[in-house]
Amino acid sequence: MVYAAVDRQCLLTVVVPQGTTVRAAVLASGMGREFPELDLASCPVGIFGKQVADPETRLLQAGDRIEMYRPLLADPKEIRRQRAAKAAEAKRLSQL
Repeated sequence: MVYAAVDRQCLLTVVVPQGTTVRAAVLASGMGREFPELDLASCPVGIFGKQVADPETRLLQAGDRIEMYRPLLADPKEIRRQRAAKAAEAKRLSQL
């Protein structure tokens, strides 16, 4: 179980019975004590970097690494668009 806040990160090993869902493991992890601002009941989660669409029904496999995600501060696609527009404008101005 992994979560990274802006200023720190936490990695926990959680042992759960076979047949446990991703969300149930997240709730049982105790990660909420470390990060009270984290809403364990609804935060987006993934396994090995791939977001789980339905953590309430997805069953865990032995060795799964659950990751809890925090909201993005900015959309990466929008940042790339802005950077490309700025570079294009700089190129246009340098050709004048």
